[in-house]
Amino acid sequence: MSSHSTTDLRLREALEASGQRFTEQRAAVFHYLATTDVHPTADEVFLAVRQELPVISLATVYKSLETLVGCGLAVKLSYADHSARYDGRTDPHHHARCVVCERVLDLPGEISSGEIEALRGTAGAFTVTGYRLELSGYCPECLLSQEAAVSA
Repeated sequence: MSSHSTTDLRLREALEASGQRFTEQRAAVFHYLATTDVHPTADEVFLAVRQELPVISLATVYKSLETLVGCGLAVKLSYADHSARYDGRTDPHHHARCVVCERVLDLPGEISSGEIEALRGTAGAFTVTGYRLELSGYCPECLLSQEAAVSA
């Protein structure tokens, strides 16, 4: 079975389980997310998918991304400035985000259940349903730029 048909089957099953239907546009968005590690914005997904489907609209890309998130096939990384990036990896992992270029990198690992329970214990009446760990700092390229600016 080819990789494309495997991802199509996974997409069809997840959409069907959520009462959604399989469309060529959703498949194109899902294939792109499944094959990239850049954590794109909706605009970046639109530009990439438009290479394959020139008639796709930005609104369709937004709706497709939200559908994929709702089906558990993608993760939406939302930020305080109301921007969002999308991650096709749904396995447990963390992120590092550059404060200059906003690039997001995957970091392997999970926080142990004991550590989560300890944090949950300090949350008082707050009901913890999950967590997201994101480190912020400088990617290698931006760090070099920052160091060059400081030494100039």
